[in-house]
Formats: sequence, structure tokens, C-alpha cells
Amino acid sequence: MHLYDPSAPNLPHNPFNAIVGPRPIGWMSTMSGAGIVNLAPYSFFTALNYTPPIIGFSSIGRKDSLRNIEETGEFVWNLATRELAEAMNATCAPVPHGVNEFGLGGLTEVPSVKVAPPRVGESPVAFECKVSQILRLTTMDDAPVDTWMILGQVVLMHISPALLKADGTFDTAAAGLILRGGGPGDYFELGERFFMKRPE
Repeated sequence: MHLYDPSAPNLPHNPFNAIVGPRPIGWMSTMSGAGIVNLAPYSFFTALNYTPPIIGFSSIGRKDSLRNIEETGEFVWNLATRELAEAMNATCAPVPHGVNEFGLGGLTEVPSVKVAPPRVGESPVAFECKVSQILRLTTMDDAPVDTWMILGQVVLMHISPALLKADGTFDTAAAGLILRGGGPGDYFELGERFFMKRPE
């Protein structure tokens, strides 16, 4: 086995985020207290609880999304699909504070129902969320890390009827989900499906 110590790297690229993946993408729209809209993708994102539904993502550094969420307590997660991959990628451009990334991606702001930040009109799924916790990460020695985990409770879901099967279940395979890999520009489209019955 190759041994990789994160404190003494011996590979050209840190393999951590390539191994823990592919990862779903947290495509977050937020709004500042002053009404400035921001849209940004995050690769450290996942679902964390079922009832109530809670999702979480990590901001490495104090980015606009984190600052906006601290001010308002709200955000929207938008599903990134293969059709929207180029637009999603455009929204991660390093632009000055205050630039609305919806414009960079040629995307439509659609009003949300229960929160102030708009959702991406072109996305087939969006979760309106209200913050439940914001945690600053620490090392095992309790030293603060320049990373914050934002947890949000989903208060409303927008789902395209085209992705709901006749029995009312969500058609994950048809949604065209894309996932983040580990290398620069490394993305995946959701692959082949297989079934396993859980033990009883």
C-alpha cells in the first residue's frame, strides 16, 4: 500500500478529494442583507438528515455565500445537471465581490417562495433552505481551520414534473446529475444504476 501523510505530501496531487467522490455539487444561490445576489458551486456538499431534511456544505475561506448566509440565514440549493454544467462552471469564476454570477452563466433568477434568495430557473430541482447551524471546523488539536460548514433545513422543494415517475418517486437516473471528481476540471455524469435489497 502507498502511504500518504497529509502533513508530508509524497504525491503530485493530494488524493483526498479524488478518493472521497465523485461528490454531488452544492450549487448555492444566496442574497446579502443589502439584496446582492450570489451564485456559487461547492464540491464539499451532501445530504445529512432525512427528517427533517438537512443539507450541508463547506466554505473553504470566508466567501460571499457564507457572508450572505450569516446575514440572512437563508440559501437555495440548485441541482447541477449535465445540460447546466457549462453554466455552473461559469459561476465559479473568481470575480469581484458584488458580481451576480447568474449573469455569468446566462441563468434566470426565479423568485423563491419561503426564502429571499432566487433559485436557478433552468435547474429542474431546487431546495429552499433556512440555516440550522454554522460551524467553524477545527483540527484534532482544536486549532481553528479556515473552513465553515453551513447546515440548512430544506423548507420547500421545487421539482420538475418530468422527473417524477408515475408512482411519485424521483427519477434520479433521468435527472442528468453531475458529480465533482478530484482533479482539476474533473467531473462525472451519474453512471449506471444497479439494485440491492437491504437486509431485513
